[in-house]
Amino acid sequence: MRIAINLILIALTAFLVWVLISSIREPIKFKAEKERRELAVIEKLMQIRQAQEAYRGITGQFAPNFDTLREVLTTGRFRIIQVFGDPDDPSNTELIRYDTFYMPAIDSIRTLGLNLDSLRYVPFGRGATFNIDADTMTYQKTLVQVVEVGVPKRVFMGRFADEKYSRYDNNYDPNNILKFGDMNSPNLSGNWER
Repeated sequence: MRIAINLILIALTAFLVWVLISSIREPIKFKAEKERRELAVIEKLMQIRQAQEAYRGITGQFAPNFDTLREVLTTGRFRIIQVFGDPDDPSNTELIRYDTFYMPAIDSIRTLGLNLDSLRYVPFGRGATFNIDADTMTYQKTLVQVVEVGVPKRVFMGRFADEKYSRYDNNYDPNNILKFGDMNSPNLSGNWER
């Protein structure tokens, strides 16, 4: 009888040790996986922001979708104006000369290392794409270009896309959107930069 009780106590102790280790391991694994996935998505959002800025340099506006972004950055050209002389010197207006030439945008895109074909896909998103929106708005009596690109965290968080994991991080909400830009104000800041 004593041996049976001892075996039961040993099994119970082993089970409680396993529960304790699991309860410690889960928050650590969640935090590491959350950081890894968010960093990958932020890196991709920064690449999209670079591509949008290049697109705006060519067209003067932001791309409303990834197909247009890819097309213009593949076939478009940057206009470069060289100034010879000092335009700020009012006494030498005859010596000022402007020379305009064009450079293919794809050269700059390759130098930046951007892959335009995969730019739309969310890392860890299993084929999901970023939400993209671009338009114009009146801001302080001026018509300005605005853009917003983002994705809800639940799309790329995999098995951690559940609200129960907010007990390990008070700021975690899988429905929050990781994004840059804003359709209500002219800025290109990412919400991870705050």
